[in-house]
Amino acid sequence: MPSLLIRQIGCLVSTDSNLRSVVCGAEMALLPKLEDAFVLIEDGKIAAYGPMTECPERADEVIDASGRFVFPAWCDSHTHIVFATTREEEFVDRIKGLSYEEIARRGGGILNSARKLQLVDEDTLFSGAWNRLQEVISYGTGAIEVKSGYGLTLESELKMLRVIRRLKEKSPIPVKATFLGAHAVPLEFKERRGDYIRLIINEMLPQVAGEGLADYCDVFCDKGFFTPEETDLILKSAARYGLKAKIHANELGITGGVQVGVANGALSVDHLEYTGTEEIEVLKNSNTMPTLLPNCAFFLGIPYPAARQMIDAGLPVALASDYNPGSSPSGNMPFVISLACIRMKMLPEEAVFAATLNGARAMELEKEFGTIAVGKVANLVISKPMLSLALLPYSFGSNLVETVVINGTAVVK
Repeated sequence: MPSLLIRQIGCLVSTDSNLRSVVCGAEMALLPKLEDAFVLIEDGKIAAYGPMTECPERADEVIDASGRFVFPAWCDSHTHIVFATTREEEFVDRIKGLSYEEIARRGGGILNSARKLQLVDEDTLFSGAWNRLQEVISYGTGAIEVKSGYGLTLESELKMLRVIRRLKEKSPIPVKATFLGAHAVPLEFKERRGDYIRLIINEMLPQVAGEGLADYCDVFCDKGFFTPEETDLILKSAARYGLKAKIHANELGITGGVQVGVANGALSVDHLEYTGTEEIEVLKNSNTMPTLLPNCAFFLGIPYPAARQMIDAGLPVALASDYNPGSSPSGNMPFVISLACIRMKMLPEEAVFAATLNGARAMELEKEFGTIAVGKVANLVISKPMLSLALLPYSFGSNLVETVVINGTAVVK
């Protein structure tokens, strides 16, 4: 593999000589930056970095990054990019005044996506998801998690997870797979919820685990979806198959989702639009990553997560796109960073850490991704000319990503 030298970098962001695994609280504002720098990449990994006074003289390929910022690629730890079609008709319903919950009760929302996905073959699903994956890579995403959950039958959940496995096999970036059979209760099980939960536990989980189709198990623990007790039962069953927990929690209300996620050792609890002091205290005594999805709050018009309170309490936070057809039809991570700063009052430095190293941590990828460190995979973002880091979130409507480097090769210019 040819070597690549990125030289005369205006500002190299998130250099890391200590190989940190997570950044918490006040440290999130202390984003390391090195001006007038270089990065040398060999065999797809970062071989060296430093000031231009120490820059090597040659490499197989050279990129001049004068006046530009170089970041670690974004690590998007919460997406639903395998789906059959978009749901813009529900977008119009919300404009007319219907809430997300009202649409769901009428058989819309997740159940709408499930009906459509059940009719679509695996190849068609893969083609759509592959195109979305290429789209998010063009925004600078260098690692991603993808969930099932639009199947809601044994056959269709397995179909989704097999599509995600194909993405893993073909993708130039790492793809983590999450089984989300407990995304919603299908209409045919509306009056017999216990039967659907038994289907998840007794039929879906054994086959998912038997085929090695998932890294994690997720549950939508929220108002109108799954209770903490149901969530606990599913997560404990998943753990017996070696599937670690990730959880949707507190998007629609304070429901006990954070507590049940922490109690089950969840790698992350995601959404958290409704979070109080009790939830923050529970998270402080855990290794669970609070993962915030401001695209969802923006699109649905619901409260934004309390990022400032979490960080001020000493917690880490991660940012993810929640790319899905119903509540976040965008995987644009720079826009997520903008929303984090504009609406959640995160500093640009905090938002970058949340979208890189802490996002990697939420996928157990922090040893290889998320910072500029010798030996890490060379997945990088080179900006257009910028005078300051703050220009990235400030310019929320502009594309400031000029080049994306994946495995040491410039794949988007």
